Amino acid sequence: MQGRFEGPAELNVLGEPLQACSSDPLTGFFRTGYCAAGPEGAAFHLVCIEATEDFLEYSKAAGNDLTTPMPQFAFPGLVAGNRWCLVAQRWSQAHQAGTAPRVFLRSTNQAVLGLIPLGVLKAYALDLN
Repeated sequence: MQGRFEGPAELNVLGEPLQACSSDPLTGFFRTGYCAAGPEGAAFHLVCIEATEDFLEYSKAAGNDLTTPMPQFAFPGLVAGNRWCLVAQRWSQAHQAGTAPRVFLRSTNQAVLGLIPLGVLKAYALDLN
């Protein structure tokens, strides 16, 4: 069983302490509500998104069904409007396909910056003033 890594010791893409993404539904690879990478960057669920119908349909068609509940993994299934820690590569693929969901930068782990430039993420930001 994986350990429980809260995430605040990690930084977001703005260089600040990582903020929680969602507790309802409970998200993150470690199911702590944070898009934490954990020890040695083992987890890749690092982009905090707000799910949309377009994205959920795209993800299902791409082989990652996020709408069907899987109780054995404590996964309720997502609906539009849910916040969720998404695998960075999946977000990047959705961006290329024109269906990327909006993001919460303060809850998105800085580890994604090796794959997704900050300028691209900022264009989708829901939490910039």
